[in-house]
Amino acid sequence: MTLRRTVSGIAASAALLIGIAVHEGYRGEAYVPVPGDRPTIGFGDTHGVQLGDTTDPVRALIRLGEHVDRIQREMRACLGDVPLHQHEWDAYVSLAYNIGTGAWCGSTLVKKLKQDPPDYEGACAEIRRWVYFQGRVLPGLVTRREAEYRMCMGLSDGAAR
Repeated sequence: MTLRRTVSGIAASAALLIGIAVHEGYRGEAYVPVPGDRPTIGFGDTHGVQLGDTTDPVRALIRLGEHVDRIQREMRACLGDVPLHQHEWDAYVSLAYNIGTGAWCGSTLVKKLKQDPPDYEGACAEIRRWVYFQGRVLPGLVTRREAEYRMCMGLSDGAAR
């Protein structure tokens, strides 16, 4: 079994980036994925997106990488030096990519990781709670959260699909 490392020494794996791209799917034109949601483009990117925007696969992959880098910086800032396994970090990055770092940083999940000693299993279990959009459970979120939970617990390889 590998030792946990502080999050300052961990980066999202290539498998996670591929998993996010596969899960999100690619759209070259901005769209609203669920009524009431924000405009989205490329591989699930919402940052600065407006309806009518267009992209291509290469630019969308670059945006995905930049978005994941930004998310990781914000996650590290709120989490501090909590040691994690690579699979835990990947699961949390996937979750934060979907819910935003503001929600992730203010979550019970992060509180469980920051307690002494960290409640790793309890933090992973918190992932399963993030299945609602506008008060409704979305089946796609249930599927994604189960995959992220399994990844967090080290029960599967790869990213949430």
